[in-house]
Amino acid sequence: MSPHNTPIADTESDLELTERIIAPDGTRVPNPQLDPFVEDVDFQTLRDLHRDMVVLRRIDAEGIALQRQGQLGLWAPCNGQEAAQIGTGRALQRRDFVFPSYRETGVMYSRGAQPGDYVRMWRGEEGAAYDPAELGIAPLQIIIGAQTLHAVGYALGIKHDGADDVAVTYFGDGATSQGDVNEAMVFAASYRAPVVFVCQNNHWAISEPVGLQSQFPLAGRAPGFGIPSLRVDGNDVLACLAAMRWALEHARSGKGPAYLEAVTYRMGPHTTADDPKRYRSDAELEQWRRRDPIARLEAHLRAAGELSQEHLDAVQAQADEMAREMRAACLGMVTRPAMAVFDRVYAEPHSGLERERDEYAAYLATFEEA
Repeated sequence: MSPHNTPIADTESDLELTERIIAPDGTRVPNPQLDPFVEDVDFQTLRDLHRDMVVLRRIDAEGIALQRQGQLGLWAPCNGQEAAQIGTGRALQRRDFVFPSYRETGVMYSRGAQPGDYVRMWRGEEGAAYDPAELGIAPLQIIIGAQTLHAVGYALGIKHDGADDVAVTYFGDGATSQGDVNEAMVFAASYRAPVVFVCQNNHWAISEPVGLQSQFPLAGRAPGFGIPSLRVDGNDVLACLAAMRWALEHARSGKGPAYLEAVTYRMGPHTTADDPKRYRSDAELEQWRRRDPIARLEAHLRAAGELSQEHLDAVQAQADEMAREMRAACLGMVTRPAMAVFDRVYAEPHSGLERERDEYAAYLATFEEA
C-alpha cells in the first residue's frame, strides 16, 4: 500500500507517513524527493527561518494577550504551526497570490505584513486587515473552505492571461470535509489551473479530531481528483520549504494544480473563544511539545555549531520589538463612529438604508440612556 492508502492508527504511525528532512531530534535525514529543492539553503538561510518562526510565535502570543485584555474581539492562534506557515510562505515569489483562511499569521509575516495588519480585522476596524494588493494576500476568510474556490478562479485568470504566477490557498484539515474544497479541486484539475492547495493538518477541527473525519491521510484525496500531492512533516520547516518549492514549480510549469498536506499540531485553542482542555488530553499535548518546530531547528543548528547566543539574543530582541509595535498599533487605532457603517454603501440615497440608519441610531441611543 502507498503511504496515502495506509490507515492512520495513532500519532506515531501518522508521522511516519510524512516526508521530512530534519528529524524531531534535529538530525538531518536524506530525502531523495525533497533534497533537490533545498540544495541552495545554507546555515544563514536556516537561521533566517529560525528568526521568522521565533518572531511569529511572539506575534501570536501578543495577539492572545491583546484579546484577553479586551483589545481584540478574537484571535486564532498558530502556535505549533510556525514551520508549516513560514516554510511554505518563504517559498513563494512576490507575484504569487495567496488565499488564506483565518490562521495564516505566519504567511502574512512572510509577505511583509506590518504590525497593525495582524490586529486590524480582529479589532473590528474599518477595511480589511491589510492591503491585499500590496501583500499579495486576499482578505482573511472566516467561511471554512470558501477561499479555495476564490484561489481557483484567480488561477484560471492567470492561465487566461498567459502569466506564470501561481495562486496558493491555505486551509485546515476540517475544511477538507467541506464541499467548497472538493469542488475547487474538481475545477482546478479539469482546467489545469496553476494553483497550490496547502492543507495544514493540525489534528483538530475545533473539537473534532482529524481521525474521526478521515481514516486515511488527507493528501490521499487529491490524486482522486487527478492532482499530485505530497505529505510532509509540518513541524520541519526545511521540508515545508522544499515541498512548497516542488508544488510551485509543478503549477508554474503548466502541469496544473498540486496539493500539500503539512502534518502539524495546534498547540493552543482553535480561537480564543475555545477551551481545548474539554476535548484533548495533556498527554497528547506533551507528545507534540517534543516535536516543537523551533526547538527542532535549534537542535539542528546547535549540533552543527551554527547557533550562537548572539543570534538567539538578536532574534529575541527583534521578536519583542515586533510585539511592542503590534501593541502600539493596536492601541493607537481610532475606531470610526458606529453610524459610519452606513457611509458609502450606495452612491445615491436609498430609502431602505435610511430606515435602517434610523433604527440603528435608536438602538444606539438605548446605551446612552443606560
